[in-house]
Amino acid sequence: MSTKSPITAIPMAKRHNTVWDMFATWAGANANNGTWFVGGVLAACGFAVALKVLVWSSALSYVFLSLIGYIGYRTGLSTMEIARASFGERGSYIPSLVNMTQFIGWTAVNTFIAAQSISVICHELLGWPLWGHHGGWLGIISGIVVMSILHILSVASGSKSIQMIERIGMLVVFVFVIWETVVVLKSVSLAEIAHWQVPAKFKMSTGAAVDYVAAFNLAWVTAGADFTRFTKIKHNATVTPWIGAMLGVLWFAAIGLIATIAIAVTSGVYDPNNSDPSTIATKLGLGIVALLVIVLTSMTANAVNLLAAGSAITNLFPKINLKHALWIAVTLATVVTFIPLFFDSFLAAFETFLDYVAMVLGPTIAIICTDFYLLKRRHYAVEQIGQVNGQYWYHNGVNWIAIVAFGLGLIGYLLTHQLPFLANTIGATFLDMLMCSLLYAGLMKLTTK
Repeated sequence: MSTKSPITAIPMAKRHNTVWDMFATWAGANANNGTWFVGGVLAACGFAVALKVLVWSSALSYVFLSLIGYIGYRTGLSTMEIARASFGERGSYIPSLVNMTQFIGWTAVNTFIAAQSISVICHELLGWPLWGHHGGWLGIISGIVVMSILHILSVASGSKSIQMIERIGMLVVFVFVIWETVVVLKSVSLAEIAHWQVPAKFKMSTGAAVDYVAAFNLAWVTAGADFTRFTKIKHNATVTPWIGAMLGVLWFAAIGLIATIAIAVTSGVYDPNNSDPSTIATKLGLGIVALLVIVLTSMTANAVNLLAAGSAITNLFPKINLKHALWIAVTLATVVTFIPLFFDSFLAAFETFLDYVAMVLGPTIAIICTDFYLLKRRHYAVEQIGQVNGQYWYHNGVNWIAIVAFGLGLIGYLLTHQLPFLANTIGATFLDMLMCSLLYAGLMKLTTK
């Protein structure tokens, strides 16, 4: 006799997310500190190359957001519940673990940047030493604690409080980015920014930039169905997320890019470690209000990060409800936020994290999309998902072909992402996804004949 693991398929009658809700979620997801920081890091490519990479790598990454979003719309399931159909009921623990770790990681990234802003505020108001100076640990640790308390408050009511933060936060953040854009362009012209040359020792290759942007954007893809399962409108699960995410990433990464270059132009010194929003806001003289907005952007982005991490935890441990999973996610993220303190710089920790995200997410997304669109021809028996010994049980709950394809995808990325040809052209992420998709589809067809 088969038994059923708890899953939360959302019926059409209980789906109430509007176009504005979906747009605000995905525009707000990219209206954050991490997006600014990625834009600032891309300055190492030069203005023109950075913009090209930002546009095409983001556009391609968010095609997968639409693909995953449609699966959520069709099934009413979260992304990690959907992964049960391809990886197996127990095999889905691997993508769930991947999703949990990467979203907790992104929560930590945004938290650390916001903590830097709090550290600067403490310096301005209380005279505490800045982070990076003797005694600066007091401000940064206080910032991490404050942000963790704010995150606990933000998830106090589960998805309802998260939705409220998204709606309010996005409007405030967009006002701030307009303000920062005006300040930047008043101090440095676009012509000066466009003609600025990257110092040779800091030059980033095009392929590395493609992989970094892909890693940043693909991180949102595995949260796609977590939100689109709450809409009853098809295009609201496919087109709206793509538009919202693209608007957010292009605008906010672009302001991070031009602000970083503007500071390099006016100061005559370029340091990629000064690409974070807190440093940029300070150097632009935007004041404490700007730093407080940066704190708010952390809450806005991390509302999505924590919800996605919480969904992954509930797939790993079905007896834990979403609200308790969110509390666990906040606790784990707080611990992880301290990790950059042990690196030479926050940038070094950030780039290491991006490499990890690209390595694990590409194969995960490729397998899920290949299974649904190519092998299952856009249909899952939703009533079978969660069934022990059911249609998606495979071998003792694990689809070993998906696991093997995933593992080979990890190895493929590690072996190729630093190859000179790929590093200087298209990067390794999307090629690795293609190879993983072909491998998974081929092995599945061979074993089902």
